[in-house]
Amino acid sequence: MNSLPELMKSFGDRFKTFRFPESPANLYQPNDYFLSLGGKRVRPVLCLLGNQLFGTISEDAYQTAAAIELFHNFSLIHDDIMDKADLRRGKETVHKKFGSNTAILSGDVMLIRAYELLATINPAYLPAVLTLFNTTAREVCEGQQLDMDFESIETVAMEEYLHMIGLKTSVLIAASLEMGAIINNAPAVDRQHLYNFGLNIGIAFQIQDDYLDAFGDPEKFGKTVGGDIKQNKKTFLLIYSLEHTEGNYKERLNKLLQTDNDDKVTQVLSIYKSCKADLWTKELIEKYRSSALESLSMVNVKEEDKKPLYELAEYLIQRES
Repeated sequence: MNSLPELMKSFGDRFKTFRFPESPANLYQPNDYFLSLGGKRVRPVLCLLGNQLFGTISEDAYQTAAAIELFHNFSLIHDDIMDKADLRRGKETVHKKFGSNTAILSGDVMLIRAYELLATINPAYLPAVLTLFNTTAREVCEGQQLDMDFESIETVAMEEYLHMIGLKTSVLIAASLEMGAIINNAPAVDRQHLYNFGLNIGIAFQIQDDYLDAFGDPEKFGKTVGGDIKQNKKTFLLIYSLEHTEGNYKERLNKLLQTDNDDKVTQVLSIYKSCKADLWTKELIEKYRSSALESLSMVNVKEEDKKPLYELAEYLIQRES
């Protein structure tokens, strides 16, 4: 049974050799640049973890994991364009460095390459993997659209936001685990428990991401802190604060959402702290972590074989970047 660090290294070593064609350079170089920025590679490693729970890790699992990572990076390139983000992983985003038109096209070809990798796996389970991959890709797009829609809606309920991040973030984490399990013929009931584990860990992961965007160290986080605040994104912190502030604080917060002042981020963070949104966020992370671990406990394999998944759950939730 490979440990989490071993799988991260194994996938990282393989994936860093992945290269796009040399020509046309203006299409492919931006993708090689973006992949060179690294990243946590969480989703592909989840695919490997789901695979090794039910047997030996296969070459098809590595191919599927690479396809998952390419899809994820494709979505990040396009997300950065839509968010007008200047930094990703502490470096210039693709559209900032190469231009928006090139970034759109380079992202598209990265997605196509992901499908090319999936097409190489064993035909015995390709239909199941491809169906889940396609469903997940569509759901991620739905989540991204809802995220953008929320920017122009005055009030978003917590349940609406949970639904959005479930689509935008959690389903890919959950599907990565299940795709790995499919490739080793895991029973359907165990695949469902794994999927539920991934959904809940994914929500906890996004809550942590919202928290870090507001309160993280920019050098560790790799992105400009306060980006969500500047864009009036409906995050857990904002939704909670709007629901739990009264009087002058609520009035100030609503006014800040209509402005673009230089000190907007500082003022909004002050209001978040005044209503203890930062502390509440930590409690919410623990709630979804507990639900995730309960689902993992029901997967019918030896507890010792689940250790890397427990490690990953802690890694995702305790991270600072």
